[in-house]
Amino acid sequence: MWHLRFWDVQDVAVFLSITLYMCHLAGAISIHSPQRSLTRSVQEDVFFSVDVASSGIPTIQWTFMSGAVSRTIGTWQPGVSTNITEDYSSRVQPYDNGSMGLSDLRLQDAGYYVVTVTEAAGSSKDAGFVLKVNEVLYEDLQYLSVSALALACLAGLLMLAMWLLDKAYRRIVAWRRRRKIPENDVTELQPLDRRQSEPRHENTPEAAQS
Repeated sequence: MWHLRFWDVQDVAVFLSITLYMCHLAGAISIHSPQRSLTRSVQEDVFFSVDVASSGIPTIQWTFMSGAVSRTIGTWQPGVSTNITEDYSSRVQPYDNGSMGLSDLRLQDAGYYVVTVTEAAGSSKDAGFVLKVNEVLYEDLQYLSVSALALACLAGLLMLAMWLLDKAYRRIVAWRRRRKIPENDVTELQPLDRRQSEPRHENTPEAAQS
C-alpha cells in the first residue's frame, strides 16, 4: 500500500512539473493581431493592431522591409522609453500594447512590416504585416493640371517675348529709315535747286523777232 502511495506522490510531482511548464509557456511572448494584410491609399493613415503579452516589460521594435531595403522604424518599451527614427518621427505613433500608427502614407511605404518583441531574458518573437498602398486618381489629375498650368505660363512668356522682340525690331527699322531720309532729301533737292537757279526764258514776241 505504501508502494502505491509512493507512486501517487511521483504522479503528483510529474503533474506539478507539467503544470509549472505549462505556466511557463503561458508566460512566454505572444503576439495577437486581427489582420496581417492591409490596403490603404496615398495620404491615408494605417493602424498596425497587435496585442503583445510577455513576462516583464518587453522591448518592441518595428522594422520596414521592401526588396533590398530594410530599416528600423522605432523601438520602445511601454512606459519606459521611446525611440523613433528621424525619417518616421513625424508620422509614427507608438502604443504600449505594441501597436503602431503610420500617417500620411506614400507609395514608398508599401512593403513588409515586422514587429519584434524581446523579453529581458533575451527571448524574442516576430510577427509580420503586409501593407499595400494604392495611388489615388485625383493625384494624377492634380499633377496634370499643374503641368498644364506650367506649360500655359511658359507659352504666355514666350508669346510676350516674341511680342517685345517684334516691337523692338519695328522700332529699329523705323529709326534706320529716319536716318536715311535726310540724305535722300539732299540728293533730290539738288537738281531742283539747279533748275530754279537757271533763268527762265519766256516765249514772247520780242524774243521771237530777235
